[in-house]
Amino acid sequence: MNQYSAIREVRRLLRAVMEQSQRPELIEQLEEIDVRLKAFHDRGIDFKEVVDGLDDSIMITDAEGTVLYINPAYTRNTEITEEDVLNRDVRSLIGKDKLFTGGAVTSVLESGKSAFRLSTTYKTGEPLVGYVVGTPIFKEDGSLRQVVACSRPIVTLSSLQEDFEAFVKEINAIHPKTITTDSDKHLSEGMIGKYGSLKQIDTLLDRVAPTDASVLITGESGVGKEVVADEIYRRSLRKNKPYVKINCASIPGHLLESELFGYEKGAFTGANTKGKVGLFEYANHGTLMLDEIGDMPMDLQVKLLRAIQSQEITRIGGTRPIKLDIRFLALTNADLKKKVAEGSFRQDLYYRLNVIPIAVPALRQRTEDFEELCRHFIHRFTKKYDRTFCLTEWQIDYMKRYQWPGNIRELENVMEYLILCSSGIGRIEDDVLRGLLNVPEENLGPQPAAPAIVECAQEEEPEELPPEDLDFNTAVAGFEKKLLEQVLKESSNLREASRKLNINASTICRKIKQYGIDYENRRS
Repeated sequence: MNQYSAIREVRRLLRAVMEQSQRPELIEQLEEIDVRLKAFHDRGIDFKEVVDGLDDSIMITDAEGTVLYINPAYTRNTEITEEDVLNRDVRSLIGKDKLFTGGAVTSVLESGKSAFRLSTTYKTGEPLVGYVVGTPIFKEDGSLRQVVACSRPIVTLSSLQEDFEAFVKEINAIHPKTITTDSDKHLSEGMIGKYGSLKQIDTLLDRVAPTDASVLITGESGVGKEVVADEIYRRSLRKNKPYVKINCASIPGHLLESELFGYEKGAFTGANTKGKVGLFEYANHGTLMLDEIGDMPMDLQVKLLRAIQSQEITRIGGTRPIKLDIRFLALTNADLKKKVAEGSFRQDLYYRLNVIPIAVPALRQRTEDFEELCRHFIHRFTKKYDRTFCLTEWQIDYMKRYQWPGNIRELENVMEYLILCSSGIGRIEDDVLRGLLNVPEENLGPQPAAPAIVECAQEEEPEELPPEDLDFNTAVAGFEKKLLEQVLKESSNLREASRKLNINASTICRKIKQYGIDYENRRS
């Protein structure tokens, strides 16, 4: 019995005594005690009663992993009873031949950090797929007290996504670009161009991406090595698992080791008192991209080689080996063969990474893809800045003859500059391009007398005038119907459409019926 149940029981006994008592002074004293007990009870919260009333499935374990509590919703949702789990080690309950899969609680027990995992429960008639959030509860001294796991069926994610997207819109209305719902925000937009050498790379990716083979991606700065790495991840069997990126050149050598391997508490002066999970552990079961691998210090190359070979690491200051399951992608603009010959890069690490070599060509070697790349950046920046923009045949030819030492990254910056500097009709003068790129005259062909526009990001459609006999109400109704059809086409459901139009869903339903819009077929 908890304290709130005890208070209720004491008050019940007090009232029973008052009903039987014939002494006014005693009744008055008991009433005062009852009032104070009620005030104390009302100020407090019976947390067990609250958790018992939740629809979410809740499990609580101690710091050793022994299950202390499950709420009634846990049994309702999973058919797992208290007799199945209480006072048992949660690790002994995990497995396809046991009660459930998913290691959110065990991850919290090991790392002391919150964890999110998919889980499947097997006691239900059909396996129930859900997601579990494990949260650590700490004592005042910082040690782990308990782990609270909250789980929901996976089907609830769709409704949560709609609510979250609505919340994001409200936030961005106050603080634009505060957050995004784009789950691939750290991924590039994809490979642009599928001709020549890039077509060969594209074909190779189809073959190697689904494997776990290490890939070494080489090429000059700005050619799009990270784009190729992202494409490997997208096409891999690990595309829904962690994808961790680190630039080996941007972090000092003495810090890079702790970033990769993590460390135990008290491992060195200035270390986090709770220790640190390294990027290897964050990337476990997923993909780790090591950019600028050629700049990794020699002493760290030895440890990286060991981690790749054994798929196992030990944190700095630790003794417990941690098993890994990681796919490695390495990127460099350096000549690693030359560095091996010079003794600044380990030969055994080079061969361990170079299982699948991919050399990304420079932009000057990809003239067949140049116009498509230009169109891509024109589309992006005209949309970003709400402008139109055109290039002439001569301007395209002029840009092709430039050597592009900064490759695609330089082209991206040039296109953004040109669009921002263009005239109101979306044109730039040839002299602007000459001053920016400075292509030697001997590299140029004759300039056309009347250059034709070869690229426009936004084309103006001829204005459609209404018939002379069209009255105002008919025109408004026609516009309303077209607007409604367009919004319904672009929305996943009526709720989203009502938010976009700022009207009730019931109003939309009435308009659909009024204008005879075939909404069901439109959705399919």
